[in-house]
Amino acid sequence: MKKGILFDLDGTLWDSSREVAASWKEALEKRPDIDKEISIEMVQAVMGKSMYDIADILFGEYQLDVRRQLLSYCCQEENEYIRRHGGRLLPGLEETLKQLKEMGYHLFIVSNCQVGYIEAFLDFHNLGSYFDDYESFGGTGREKGYNIRLVTERNHLQRAVYVGDTQGDYLSAKEAGLPFIHARTGYGTVEAEVPFINKLPELPQMVEQLSDWSI
Repeated sequence: MKKGILFDLDGTLWDSSREVAASWKEALEKRPDIDKEISIEMVQAVMGKSMYDIADILFGEYQLDVRRQLLSYCCQEENEYIRRHGGRLLPGLEETLKQLKEMGYHLFIVSNCQVGYIEAFLDFHNLGSYFDDYESFGGTGREKGYNIRLVTERNHLQRAVYVGDTQGDYLSAKEAGLPFIHARTGYGTVEAEVPFINKLPELPQMVEQLSDWSI
């Protein structure tokens, strides 16, 4: 039986809010036509939302086409910055991934980010060997629930669970028909009674105890 664990990225596997804010600051400084400052707190507040929602929140004072153009521009600069600087891995990440692989789990990432962001995370921190596949909003133009189901089906998973840190992650997993584990490591809370972990090294034991693997 092929078992899979699908992860959200921001707040679940790492925290790149400082680096993202720095990259957007650099990007917008190159645009004298735009008078906007992006703080770490602003970035953290939108982590996990879809790219279009982020554009609407952070650049809401501009017309729609300008918002989307600014988002695309900043995300491209962000990818390059992340490739050079990485982010802060959550404690115990690589050890946890290694243990899960040794237990026979196939690992995946599904994020609402742009194309290139997951790749930058994997490349800078040399974690690509742990993951079988990944998908993003930028890759499909679709919301996270769709992408969770897509990764589950194209990898022929018979049992799967999604691990994330926000209410949106929980709702996306529910939409995709997967059970959910709340990682209380990141940016949000979950308004439902679900299994949870307070730190990543608790995950191997939690998935072994999980009774609901229906997909």
